Amino acid sequence: MTDQQKAELAALGAMPDDEIDTSDIPEVTDWSDAKRGVIYGLTKQQITLDLDSDIIAWFKSNAKTEIDCQTGINQVLREYVQRQTDNKSNPMS
Repeated sequence: MTDQQKAELAALGAMPDDEIDTSDIPEVTDWSDAKRGVIYGLTKQQITLDLDSDIIAWFKSNAKTEIDCQTGINQVLREYVQRQTDNKSNPMS
């Protein structure tokens, strides 16, 4: 997400529910057919990746679960990719 999108979501999250204009969307009260992750969800691809043991140990020691460990590694990689993308679009930064 962009910084502007994050700021908009934060502002919306801080608003009381009765002040949020939802007139342009129908209210859904029956969620019996709802499917999680259909509207938005990044796809994951399982791979085998060799990482240095000290890197894995650090992530494992700073995570509560194995999933948290993988999520942390993914987040670091995503932030790196975003910085590289930002640097290419703005070479003076």
